[in-house]
Amino acid sequence: MKKPVSDYCIDRLNRKRFPTREVKIGELILGGEQAVRIQSMTTTDTMDTTGSVEQSIRMIEAGCELVRLTAPSKKEAENLSEIKKELVSRGFNTPLVADIHFTPNAAEIAAKHVEKVRINPGNFADKKKFEEIEYTNESYSEELNRIEERFTPLVLQCKENKVAMRIGTNHGSLSDRILSRYGDTPEGMVESAMEFLRICVKHNYHDIVLSMKASNTLVMVQAYRLLVATMRDNDMNYPIHLGVTEAGDGEDGRIKSAVGIGTLLEDGIGDTIRVSLTEEPEFEVPVAQKLIKKFESKNYIETLKNEGIIELYNPYEHVRRETFHLDKIGGKEVPVVFADLSEVTEIKPSHFFGFGYNYSVPLDKWNIGDQSADYVFIGNQTIDFELPGTIGIIANYENWSKNYSGRNGFFPITDDLSVVEKHTDTVVFFETNPHHEDLQKLANYPNVVIVLSGDVVNLTQEYRYFFLNLAKYNINNPVILSCSVHTEDAEIFQLWTSSETGSLLIDGFGDGVWLKGHYATQLINSTSFGILQATRSRISKTEYISCPSCGRTLFDLQETTAKIRKRTSHLKGIKIGIMGCIVNGPGEMADADYGYVGTGPGKIHLYKEKTVVRKNVPEHDAVDALIALIKENGDWTEPKND
Repeated sequence: MKKPVSDYCIDRLNRKRFPTREVKIGELILGGEQAVRIQSMTTTDTMDTTGSVEQSIRMIEAGCELVRLTAPSKKEAENLSEIKKELVSRGFNTPLVADIHFTPNAAEIAAKHVEKVRINPGNFADKKKFEEIEYTNESYSEELNRIEERFTPLVLQCKENKVAMRIGTNHGSLSDRILSRYGDTPEGMVESAMEFLRICVKHNYHDIVLSMKASNTLVMVQAYRLLVATMRDNDMNYPIHLGVTEAGDGEDGRIKSAVGIGTLLEDGIGDTIRVSLTEEPEFEVPVAQKLIKKFESKNYIETLKNEGIIELYNPYEHVRRETFHLDKIGGKEVPVVFADLSEVTEIKPSHFFGFGYNYSVPLDKWNIGDQSADYVFIGNQTIDFELPGTIGIIANYENWSKNYSGRNGFFPITDDLSVVEKHTDTVVFFETNPHHEDLQKLANYPNVVIVLSGDVVNLTQEYRYFFLNLAKYNINNPVILSCSVHTEDAEIFQLWTSSETGSLLIDGFGDGVWLKGHYATQLINSTSFGILQATRSRISKTEYISCPSCGRTLFDLQETTAKIRKRTSHLKGIKIGIMGCIVNGPGEMADADYGYVGTGPGKIHLYKEKTVVRKNVPEHDAVDALIALIKENGDWTEPKND
């Protein structure tokens, strides 16, 4: 694909929603100026009419506006009619979506019974064999003709029946044909969808929704941005469905989803979202509602000029902003994490437990974990005990001058440039807002770490503006991203801070995160490290790429994920894919190091990357077999007993 001419969003410095066309899905209107719609997917067997209906009702009552069900074969597609009838008889007219993989004939049946069909262009007309094929322009064109012949009947049927369609590309299930020409890239993801979209346009069918889902948030964000830019180049404006596929469960799944989905919503991209969690589908809906709520607020600044921002960074490729190195910050160092003890009554060693430090009284030593905060702000407090040498202490300037000046590992923080001028021989943390009038003066102070603070909901755009000015004045000081969310809801705190700081880290901005709020230090610390993990900025734990379950799932995903997590959570940096079926198998795991995939009732295939190495392992032995596989490949370490 050639590089797009258009930008991926309307205005990178002022939040403005990308104006999409409206698509009618049953009685629901999606896109345009409509609210961002929330959807989820059932986990029941679609042949279980009663179970599917009951779960759908729970989802709808939780706030789900579109209910998706899997239709892996013709019989499930036919049974969608029975599910629809039962829901209508009980007073529920929420549109249903049929999820199709590998079976075009099932899609054509489903289009008779539901309001929307989702197809995956990677496997609608192609079988995945992980083969690299050399194509000439002529042979590639022949493949496109074959796809058009296979896809056109569904297009014409949906057009006639006024059924909507989602063309949903998944990073891990690109066809061998796309991979052979474009590689495992955002460009390949976009072209995979565009090939099918062109067929729809050829037949004047436009009730289309598009998605570019991936488990890797960087790939996901870059692909969606490239999709929108490509549409704008072609005068298209189809609605966008957002989601991070296989995000996982619990805190990790929420943070990862908020980083990916939130980054795009920050730029006005997205008309419907699904937060994919390895949990019951009705639990996904409140998470999505809380994330969307962030973008309903009008507490933002809209007076910035968009001069030069396009040249500041490449939104389709992650490149970290270059800075010089101060203490443990900037340069080639991973982004750092801050903790805050400025408001406790008296600082004690036990306070450090919440952000990763444990003190052993008998041994008189500190134990430091992989998720130990790098710096602690104490404000006007004092510390009268020995600390591990790996941690930095930041104090208000007056406190530092009185008690800690000259001591290694202690640093002042100030918002007064005159203080900076007095202390050029020590690292100084300088707190500022995005609109500091004397910002250019910082170019004279190579001892300053900038702490960037703001208190508006469009922090992403405000902070971009700041980084634009840093580039304008050739200021290369490292920058800490400070973020505050005023809420008593801990889940909202995690979602909103993940959206704001995650969007900046994905674009290469920021050398550390300092999250602020009246929450337990453990929550703030785990959220900080979770955001860095989700943006691939700093790996501090095992990553689980776990699908959210559906009617195709061949084992209990929640229970199995918990078992695998219990045995492997100490394997820092290892990525383990846990997939309920072959559809979400080796392809969907994308860049996982190891994979655990259901292939039949009670049977598991184990993968090393995308290669199956153990077939049909009995489910009761499969977790042990996975551990053995990790050991065989030299990636196992024994868990530490603190």
